[in-house]
Amino acid sequence: MNAKARRRAGSEANEPESVGEPETSRRPPLTAAAGAQVFDVDAAGAGERLDRFLGHAAAERRVALSRTRLKALIEAGEIRVDGAVARDPSMRLAEGATIAFEAPEAEESPLLGEDLPLDVIYEDEHLIVIDKPAGLVVHPAPGHADGTLVNALIRHCGASLSGVGGVRRPGIVHRLDMDTSGLLVVAKTDAAHRGLADLFADHGRSGSLEREYLALVWGAFDGAEGKVDAAIARHPRHRERMATASGERGRQAVTHWRLVEAFGRASLVACRLETGRTHQIRVHMASTGHPLLGDSVYGGGFKTKAAQLAEDARHALTTLGRQALHAAVLGFEHPITAETLRFERAPPQDFANLVNALRSSA
Repeated sequence: MNAKARRRAGSEANEPESVGEPETSRRPPLTAAAGAQVFDVDAAGAGERLDRFLGHAAAERRVALSRTRLKALIEAGEIRVDGAVARDPSMRLAEGATIAFEAPEAEESPLLGEDLPLDVIYEDEHLIVIDKPAGLVVHPAPGHADGTLVNALIRHCGASLSGVGGVRRPGIVHRLDMDTSGLLVVAKTDAAHRGLADLFADHGRSGSLEREYLALVWGAFDGAEGKVDAAIARHPRHRERMATASGERGRQAVTHWRLVEAFGRASLVACRLETGRTHQIRVHMASTGHPLLGDSVYGGGFKTKAAQLAEDARHALTTLGRQALHAAVLGFEHPITAETLRFERAPPQDFANLVNALRSSA
């Protein structure tokens, strides 16, 4: 176990120590032979919280359990310290203590698997990278109870899903809007889900995470590159929309853009995310006066510009029928093997047709 992490966790303000359950509720400690996970607390782990100790220990042993599931196991009485059931995640551990548990099998997901086509770019026992088509919703939600990427992955991955949060389901760590195409990574195990979730929550600041999108936007740029640093919050009146915000109301959001090609009335830009907020690129580009082509939510005021395009470009934009946004590059360190992975996918044909039409009429 990482001694530094243990000492850091153990240095937190002391909290009431759990004394476990009464003697009458004690059961003999599990042993490795019984199929349990057994951990001994050394000097570095003394004084550490039970949930934090188990989180670090399970990660080092590659046991596929998230912090959330470990907490649930503790509160359910599945964890024993020196043979006594310990239900308090914050109980402080003594040097020499023995922790034992046997995690229950993952439950089957209540969601149904569906035989939907998937463009798989990479897959191993821990995770899967797919090129999501426009029009596919990532996760079931009101109005989209089925026919989602999650339904497709449950069918595709089958028994290889080891159980994220105690349920045999894929672990979604980031999403793409329904009408945005491109690269998406999904965890197949709790351990991979935990590692990827930490990486995406940190936005790659202290780790390897690369996300670049291609976007067709209205207008021409004065420079070759730039940065939009503007907080994003829910729109105060239109709750289905996001908007740039000031003060403490919004969450920090940073987008770096680079001009790829200019077409006169429109431009192709590459956007690199430093944060990952809902509709971030769409909101940020609209805030600079360059909303995405086809974006009816944030570019509604630019509808008349479509009439100024050449006929081929107008037709290609109508055929696209969505915001012109594609997740083209995804790179990260594998959460289990530490291998550096980087994937790149060209935009789908409808996006490419619009680029070609704009180029020919520029």
